Amino acid sequence: MSKILITGGTGFLGAYIIRELVQQGYQVRALKRSRDLPSFIPAEIFAKVEWVDGDILDIVSLEDALEGIDTVIHSAAIVSFDPDKERTLYKVNIEGTANVVNIALDKNVRRFVYISSVAALGRTAKESKVTEEKKWTKSKSNTHYAISKYFAEMEVWRAMGEGMEVMVLNPSTILGYGDWNSSSCEIFKTVYNEFPWYTNGVNGFVDVEDVAKVAVALMKCPVSNERFIVSGENWPLRQLLDTIADNFGKKRPSRLASPFLMKLAWRLERLKSKFTGKKPLLTRQSARVAQSKTYFDNTKLLNTLPDFSFTPLAQTIEKACKRYKEQLPSS
Repeated sequence: MSKILITGGTGFLGAYIIRELVQQGYQVRALKRSRDLPSFIPAEIFAKVEWVDGDILDIVSLEDALEGIDTVIHSAAIVSFDPDKERTLYKVNIEGTANVVNIALDKNVRRFVYISSVAALGRTAKESKVTEEKKWTKSKSNTHYAISKYFAEMEVWRAMGEGMEVMVLNPSTILGYGDWNSSSCEIFKTVYNEFPWYTNGVNGFVDVEDVAKVAVALMKCPVSNERFIVSGENWPLRQLLDTIADNFGKKRPSRLASPFLMKLAWRLERLKSKFTGKKPLLTRQSARVAQSKTYFDNTKLLNTLPDFSFTPLAQTIEKACKRYKEQLPSS
């Protein structure tokens, strides 16, 4: 059985990928920084993992972590729309990926699975449908996160040019049960707190457990040197927020945030963050994403993995809300 290294194993998606690998009997080594393991995955799963303290910006720790590894699943990344984290975003997502690629090449790693994002395919200002054939174009609609993931992908494709088998996954917005104080899980906390605003945007969404299953399935797949969009359904943001609110028994958002109000809101959030030191709830770039209408096509993935089917989004939300409610202190 192959020995797998996963980076970002303590993150939202990375932790679920570890669970999937362990449940399928793989020997798993995971890179982690000095922090607690996430509580949303059973401790007995993590007990079967060989943990290596380190960081993708630390070359020495990567040398140790990649010794004797057959396959890398590179999931470590920063997801942020905060302008104050821009420099760190580029450093971790691009330089960090380059480090993992370079040492993987040195260690003769056979296969490299990169968890990218649909953001790396680029957004357009007009309503659009996105497939794997979409070409990156410079646009004001592209966030700094998107740009960082695009250039990180270039490092992975470079590895392909040097003879490594690579696979690039482009998940849409990932939903599920995790730490609702971070990543896309914050959507659940925002709705639980009865945030009143919604937009007319449309986006792709996918269950975190589905992305983990796809990552492992494509890791084993004889196909290589391809990219796959991993997205379950395209939903209006209002439908998403309403469905979460209904499952929590909370008020649905009722105020439409027009483009003008969104511009005003992110500026106010920016000003407030300077006084409070807390990260802004909304930034210029996240406001842009919330207003866009982008539809993602998952046909290529479903044709490649004919036995796989996506979890209905309504079911994902119901399950996640139930688990979040179970973790809340009783009143």
